[in-house]
Amino acid sequence: MGSEQKKRKRHWQQYLAVAVFMLIGAVCGILMVEYIDAMFEAEKSAGEIALSTALLFIGMYAAIYLQIIFHEAGHLLFGRMTGYRFSSFRIGSLMWIKEDGRLCFRRLSVAGTGGQCLMVPPDMVDGKVPFVLYNLGGSFVNLLSAALFTGLYFSCRRIPTVSVLLLMLAVIGVAFAFVNGIPMRLGVVDNDGYNALALGKNSEALRSFWIQMKINEQIVKGVRIKDMPDQWFYVPTAESMKNSMIAVMGVVTCNRLMDAMEFDRADQQMKELLQMETGIIGLHRSLMVVDRIYCELIRENRRDVLEDMLDRQQKKFMRSMKNFPSVMRTDYAYALLAEQDMTKAGAIKGRFDKKARTYPHPSEIVGERQLMIYAEQRAEIAK
Repeated sequence: MGSEQKKRKRHWQQYLAVAVFMLIGAVCGILMVEYIDAMFEAEKSAGEIALSTALLFIGMYAAIYLQIIFHEAGHLLFGRMTGYRFSSFRIGSLMWIKEDGRLCFRRLSVAGTGGQCLMVPPDMVDGKVPFVLYNLGGSFVNLLSAALFTGLYFSCRRIPTVSVLLLMLAVIGVAFAFVNGIPMRLGVVDNDGYNALALGKNSEALRSFWIQMKINEQIVKGVRIKDMPDQWFYVPTAESMKNSMIAVMGVVTCNRLMDAMEFDRADQQMKELLQMETGIIGLHRSLMVVDRIYCELIRENRRDVLEDMLDRQQKKFMRSMKNFPSVMRTDYAYALLAEQDMTKAGAIKGRFDKKARTYPHPSEIVGERQLMIYAEQRAEIAK
């Protein structure tokens, strides 16, 4: 399949996901209209109708978050059933992470994700590790909850508000199972079904998946990526990089070079990967551009090159991820080196310090601070 065909296919998958969520809104809207109409026919007061309508709107949003919790709990449940150990559990920006045997609360926002459950995988045996149930467990639980809420709906039809909320929960559960379980590339991230499909294609993808989980385990333990085992990091062949799960190895290898402050090698490798036809997800591609902007700032600092990388799409991404450590680090370097705005740089540094207090991975904060200090040194030299 050619690159243009792949792009069209990816766009259709994104449109399909949007259509599903629009359908959710339409179904929930119809249920609300029918409910409000029934309230008028029953000659309820304006206050009762307004209160019930408000409760339905609140209930709809609560149902969405509840299904996100069910989805991530499904990953946790099926992961534990297949030998995985708990590492972290995130809903929105609220994150619980296991540090030194204790459960700690942290904050983390990742564009394009409503939540995430990361676990420590069991050791590989003969080059294999269980992956299907862990990846698809969230969709299974969404479907099971939808079946349960449908049953409860029929049991509670005489209680209008409750029955409508139960039906909303069922509809949203089915939609979540569909959007996450049917293999799709959704722009910023790949869904669970696509990841499971990518893992099932070859042994290299499965090992890559295992390494990614082990890297996360080490990060949680406070180990910097530059200090992790050398054998975990490599740039796959051009053909292997087309597999989205294997492509992550190229990304983390670039991250390691950045953490080791090998900027020339990191920038050259990222440039090559971004020019290739690969399975690198949108989130990682945009974060690689963030790192390339930093590399340009602390080296040649060419305005035309910076403007070329900072196109409308990249600026939009960086705004949506403005509190992510590497984005704040690059924004800080840009204020110092490109804009020479010390006031702006100081404000960004203050925001970085504040966010760092609740960020789940202190080792990453140490690395980013080191890069910020290096940018300060370059700014002093440039004076």
